[in-house]
Formats: sequence, structure tokens, C-alpha cells
Amino acid sequence: MLKVKITFSAFLLLTVSFSFAQNTLVLHSSQAKTKINKEIYGHFSEHLGTCIYEGIYVGEDSDIPNIDGYRIDVVEAFKELKVPVLRWPGGCFADTYHWKDGIGPKEERPSIVNVHWGGVTEDNSFGTHEFLDFCELIDTEPYLSINVGSGTVQEAAEWVEYVTSSNESPMTELRKENGREDPWDVKFWGIGNENWGCGGEMTPEYYANVYRNFACYVKGNDLQRVICGPSGGDKNWTEKIMAGLKGKMHLTQGVSLHYYTLPTGSWSGSKGSSIDFGEEMYFKTLYNTLFIKDYINDHLEIMDQYDPEGKVKLIVDEWGTWYDKLPGTKDGFLQQQNTLRDALVAGINLNIFNNHADRISMANIAQIVNVLQSVILTKGAQMVKTPTYHVFKMYNVHQDATLIPLEIESEEYEFNGQAIPALTASASKKDGITSITLTNANPNKALKVDCVLDTDLKLAGAQIITAENISDYNDFGKDELVSIKKFNVAKPKNGKLSVELPSKSVVLVQLQ
Repeated sequence: MLKVKITFSAFLLLTVSFSFAQNTLVLHSSQAKTKINKEIYGHFSEHLGTCIYEGIYVGEDSDIPNIDGYRIDVVEAFKELKVPVLRWPGGCFADTYHWKDGIGPKEERPSIVNVHWGGVTEDNSFGTHEFLDFCELIDTEPYLSINVGSGTVQEAAEWVEYVTSSNESPMTELRKENGREDPWDVKFWGIGNENWGCGGEMTPEYYANVYRNFACYVKGNDLQRVICGPSGGDKNWTEKIMAGLKGKMHLTQGVSLHYYTLPTGSWSGSKGSSIDFGEEMYFKTLYNTLFIKDYINDHLEIMDQYDPEGKVKLIVDEWGTWYDKLPGTKDGFLQQQNTLRDALVAGINLNIFNNHADRISMANIAQIVNVLQSVILTKGAQMVKTPTYHVFKMYNVHQDATLIPLEIESEEYEFNGQAIPALTASASKKDGITSITLTNANPNKALKVDCVLDTDLKLAGAQIITAENISDYNDFGKDELVSIKKFNVAKPKNGKLSVELPSKSVVLVQLQ
């Protein structure tokens, strides 16, 4: 039996007094106090493959219906999803990107070779104005990544001034000449990306000093600066950058973390297929995605040593599944399909992030359109909402809600001598509604879950995401195989709610 507790020490005695079934949730609604920042449900858009061009932006002359060049179908889908924050322009692309190349008349903008992703030439028609106007169009907060790997401090400072300043200056005059009178409200600024790799191949000690230099000049009202944190479980990187900020912790408000789920667990050789897989690869994917929970705890422990008040937050600004490219697609475009397996990955990770809402202030799934674990796929004028899209739509009830501490007891899902918890969950309350999201990883067995409630609540409704097969996905021109459907749940009785989770499912139960 695997037992996971997400609670305060004051309630440890409470767990002893209950006779638990195998799969049990205990909700401590009276102790709910931590806000789940809506930005935990954030997304990431990079100049990679067809994420920007074709996915978001097709240009005003396109035959695909658009608003000022932005695809209407994609815009409406993002509005429905309530995307809270969008990161751009990368990713590895960010540390080769010089923002002044992407402003002014489009016919005068120089082109750029995307050296990281496919070696394609881009015309810079999608730049700062286009991105920030798009964020306003879909009502989302922008999160800009500053070029540290090949950029300069002056370039970074001028970008912040160009975007956010209302003072009279050469940069604000330039912005006005380019058609934008008022500044944009951009709070989130990442100073460098993956500087341990594609962002400069730096040592953590060197990068910490470079970061301090850049951060000194990246200034503004309520501006949130994010330092490039570790990849996966690299505790040494976290230790060294936090040590490098000692005495200067005010220079950062967040530490980034990147972790991608690979079925094979290895970057060398095959990462596994996104559509052609059986239970072995399904299990390995979920097994590997759960490592993020340990990585979060490990990095927070280090951060707490240097920032005991917990003012600096953890920002998981790249996460999701990474498989082999689909056959017939271009190298470096990272195009993959998105199945029910990815829906389970999304639900599990979002439950983990919710339960760390006291320290995780933002997360950004990679990526928003056509790349890796995207929520939208496009092909010409066609668009598909992926299983991951439906999970984000289901879970958006948690955005800016108050986290309810949980105790979870789960049976194991075993495969070939290894095991993971079959059940994950998180809960929150907002506007008088208690929302509980649950995942059942076991593809062969339903789970009966007993939820112990500490307040008198009535059933308000339930939804489910599942499918006949673990490899089912939504394809162009076909009916959706994976979507949100209504789900029948028995009414709570005597302070207990019993839920039967079908195999391989993601479920939302709401009470009031």
C-alpha cells in the first residue's frame, strides 16, 4: 500500500481516527488558505515547427479565417480554455532572438535562421507587437524570455523599456512610431533560458553572476524576474544559483524548472511513439512523469535554505511529454500526436502543481500549438482540440481558487514488477463550489474512492475524460474520441462521497 499525505502536521492524529478504505481522500476544507495561482495553468509558445507560423499566425492575406493574421479558430479555442499566461519567444529560440529585428514595418524586418529547430528561415513577421497584441486578443498575461545567451544587458533593458514604459524616451518614441501609443502590462520576464545548455552552455556559478548583471537593469513596477533553474533533478544547479544570489535574493521572484516526460527515460535513441504503444510504454510514461514530484520537493528544499521565508517561487515553465516525431514530419519540428495517455499525464501533473500551490506560482506546458504535448493541432484550415486541451478545460475550475489540503491513500497500479499510485487528486474551493479532480492511472481496473468531507456538501455535478483505448486520440475530420462527458456520481451521505473512477480516466467532481 502506497500512502501519500498532503496535509499539515496538526491533522496527523485525524488520520489515525479513521478506518480507511484502500482508496481514500480526506478533505480539510476548514484549513483551506492557499490560492492556486491561475498561472499554474499557463502555456508556452516558441518559434518551433508550426507553433507560431501556421499554428497561431497565418498572416492577414491567408485564406484561413483570421483576425489581423491570427487564426480565428485558435483564438476562440484559447478564449474557451481561459489561458492565463503565455510564454514566448522560447525556449532555445529565445537566446538567439534579437527583439529589434521583429518590430517596425514587416517588409523591412530582417530574416532569421532558426538554428535550433529545423534550420528554417523566418521572416520575423511575428514579433513583439504581434505577440503582445495576441495576448490581449485572447485575454492572457504575457511572459517574455530575454536573450542572455547571445544578447546584451542594454538590449534587455531597452526591450523592457520599449514594452512597459510610459516615460518619454527613445524606446517609447520608437514604440509609438511602430503603432503602439500605450505601454503593455508585462509582469513576467525570464532572464535566460536553459543556460546550462542551449542558452549558453554556462556553469551555474557563471550564470548566477550574469543573471545578477542583467537583473540589475531589468526593472519596472511589479515586474517579476525569473532566473533559469535546473533541468529535472539537477540539484547542483539549484544550489549554485541560489548561493550566487545570496544577499541579492530580491533580484529574482522565481526559479524555473524544466522537466519533460519521456517513456524511455532517455534522451539518446528513441523516445517512444506518440501513437503506437501498448501498456508497457503507457506505464513507463506515467512512472516517469511522477518523478517531477520528487524534483519539486528536492529543489524547494534547497531554495528554502537560502530563502527561508519562501518569497522566491518555483516556476515549472516547461513540462509535458516528449516522443519521437510523427513519421513523415520534418526533423526539428517536434510534431507528435496527443492521446488519452497524455490526458493522464496532464491530470497527474496539474494535481501535483495544485498541491504545491504555496510554492509553485506558475507552470507552462510545452507547447500550445502543434509542438510536443500541445492543446491544439492544426493542419491547413483544420483544427483539433487534443485530450490535453480537454483536461485543461476541465481543470480551469482551480484557477485562482483556494487549495483544500488533502490526505490521499491509494492502491498501487503495478506492471512488470514496478508500481505507481493508481490515484492522484487535488481539491479547491471558489464561489461556494468545491472542486475535486482525480486521476485513475490503471488502464485495467476501476477504483472505488471514498472521500471524507469535513463540511456538509451536496453534489453539484461531475465530468469525465476517458476513452476505449489508452492510445485513442482526436484526429482531423473525425469525431472526437477523447473529450469531456457528464459523469454520474452518487450523492454524498453522512459526510462521505463515494466515487467509482473508471479505468484510465480523469474526473472532476463538484460539490456545494
